[in-house]
Amino acid sequence: MADELRLIEVYGTVQGVGFRPFAHRLACSLGLTGWVRNEDGHVVSLVAGPAGALAEYTVGLERDAPPQARVVSVRSRPARPDEQACSTFTVLPSTTAATGQPRDVPVDAATCADCVRELFDPADRRYRYPFLNCAACGPRATVIDDLPYDRSRTAMRGFPLCAACAAEYADPADRRFHAEPVACPDCGPRLAWGSLTGQAALSAAKAVLLSGGIVAVKGLGGYQLVCDAADERAVRRLRAGKHRPAKPFAVMVRDLAAVRRLARTAPAETDLLTSPARPIVLLAARPDPGLASAVHPGTDRIGVFLPCTPLHHLLLHDLGRPLVVTSGNRSDEPIAVDDAEARRTLGPIADGFLTHDRPIRARYDDSVAHAPLGVPALLRRARGCAPAPLPLPVPAPEPLVGLGAQLKSTVTLASGDHAVPGPHVGDLQDADTLDAYRAALDRLTLLRAVRPAWAAHDLHPGYRSTGYALAHWPADRRIAVQHHHAHVASCAAEHGVTAPFVGVAYDGLGLGDDGTLWGGEILLADLTGYRRVGRFARAPLPGGEAAVRRPARMALGYLYGLEPLSPPPEDTFSGRLDPREVHAVRRMVERGVHSPPASSAGRLFDAVAALLGLGDDASYEGEAAVALEQAAGALVADALPWRLDRVDGLPVYDPAPTLAAVLRRAAAGEPPGPVAAAFHRTLAEVTGALVGEAVRASGADTVCLSGGCFQNRRLLTDVHRELTGRGLRVLTNSAVPANDGGISYGQAAVAAARLAARQEG
Repeated sequence: MADELRLIEVYGTVQGVGFRPFAHRLACSLGLTGWVRNEDGHVVSLVAGPAGALAEYTVGLERDAPPQARVVSVRSRPARPDEQACSTFTVLPSTTAATGQPRDVPVDAATCADCVRELFDPADRRYRYPFLNCAACGPRATVIDDLPYDRSRTAMRGFPLCAACAAEYADPADRRFHAEPVACPDCGPRLAWGSLTGQAALSAAKAVLLSGGIVAVKGLGGYQLVCDAADERAVRRLRAGKHRPAKPFAVMVRDLAAVRRLARTAPAETDLLTSPARPIVLLAARPDPGLASAVHPGTDRIGVFLPCTPLHHLLLHDLGRPLVVTSGNRSDEPIAVDDAEARRTLGPIADGFLTHDRPIRARYDDSVAHAPLGVPALLRRARGCAPAPLPLPVPAPEPLVGLGAQLKSTVTLASGDHAVPGPHVGDLQDADTLDAYRAALDRLTLLRAVRPAWAAHDLHPGYRSTGYALAHWPADRRIAVQHHHAHVASCAAEHGVTAPFVGVAYDGLGLGDDGTLWGGEILLADLTGYRRVGRFARAPLPGGEAAVRRPARMALGYLYGLEPLSPPPEDTFSGRLDPREVHAVRRMVERGVHSPPASSAGRLFDAVAALLGLGDDASYEGEAAVALEQAAGALVADALPWRLDRVDGLPVYDPAPTLAAVLRRAAAGEPPGPVAAAFHRTLAEVTGALVGEAVRASGADTVCLSGGCFQNRRLLTDVHRELTGRGLRVLTNSAVPANDGGISYGQAAVAAARLAARQEG
């Protein structure tokens, strides 16, 4: 039987993941001839051979694809007369002809085991070379300028291959066959410390760290600040320099054995730690891990991660101790990526700079994850995770962008049946962060080759992300998505839910469709819309943002202005505060001056923490709630008193009885722990009752939990147990954060569903 000749196109994340070398090996193993190349954002091969072998090749491209690949579709057709195969099978140069298809950008992958072995092999020519990589690992998203993925379109174009590297690059049997960032000490990037280079620069940095200093290290997606995690003085200096008084630092250690000396790990957490993304993983710290007390004050959870680059491997190997490795920025500023910018902003903090001459093309912080229910869940989607695509259960008829929220901001670009969340940007508090936000969207648009025709944005007019939508899209191309609908939709969408579900959205604050601030909401929803079917009672925020930063002030808001459903609790709290503050707050609340009401679960956590003496002020978002969760620990307690009332036909949780019990037990001298545990149990029961009413009224049996409060492991576990005990299907965020970092994906899912519904209508 005569050979056939077919052209086969593979779409998805197929560039920068070793797909062409894989296709070459597969074709050769089947005795096929032809060629493979990158074309725009996908891979094309022209293959000749027997029909059976061609069929096996086509199936194998998807079935046996490299681990980092994501094959969306494989298209095959007979070759045209002008399309000619080769006498062997070869890898051809890439072409840039635009196909109109969205292009997937490969994520950075941690140094693989084979490269680590080379790194520490004295006989290897890349021995102790901080930039070694292969087709299976190394920088991708942080070095790419454009697709198709070739060295000439990356930050490596300024480093011509030496003869030895060029031979590896061209050898189909080599691990570095068409590995675009391939390099060695003779032709690749080089470390620098002032006038010192290479190993001398590394030695200088290590000397500073060993003497208790702080080093600014140029990482994959930005600068990092590094110090000895056991050196109390160094860690406190780092806190002062970053203006970060209490938020825990992450610790990097050499291997899993070192992790287990610091913390206890469950199987899902071990999988996260060793995944190619190498995220920071929140773990249960051991009682005496040997770290400075300033590393993770106020919590027994510690963020730990393993080395993600050869440079990190060298530092951890040579120093033999855990290191604090944190973002190279001051609090609330974007991570530094430019060398001059880094020296300007980090110079007052660092005692020296360990840098190199490979440019950083995109700002990527470290990803953060945990596994509270034995299932991995991202808290920050960044290096190693973004910009990997996620499915859209309802395809977007036209390209669109979800512009996210004000805090933990991200953008998500959607086209067809996939959405691509960009990396974590941060809080849009100042011009620098807004510039980083714009740059992230521009870069995602360029690399994906998708220009959004629609923008989905938050209802809040004061959010900078909303302002960006208003400035760049006409009114008839904007889709406003309520904050908490976006939260629960993000959970539903990543699980492929399109039918009606009950959404539980517990967070700090978000603007509701009635003009008040929400945050303790029960919604009956699908991806196109929602109806509010339950909520928490409202309490004023005296001073607005000031109440968020000072939980004691929030507690006064609950005592003096809680929505009048039942008699307010007796005030046995304010006597320990400055009488002038108490008087001022009371007048603000009574007069309704700068005291917007909010039905917020997050603010209730703040208030209870303050009432129990766990913190009057918060230096970072959620600090009071962390203290309350920490106090509760694993204690078992019965719920505090609570009641549901009805307001305008809606069931409303009235926390007055709960707060009265908290105050009574605190006044009686009871330790905070049992009361904190009882409060968590109370909210689980309250949620069960509110959800139960929604289920009975709607018939829906799927519940989606989302919002920043569900980062609280104790709350999530208790609520999950309560709802599953009622026979409900309970879903939680995993691939996108439950916090505001997942809002842009939720907005994109809602906007896609609404546009699709318009077309059908």
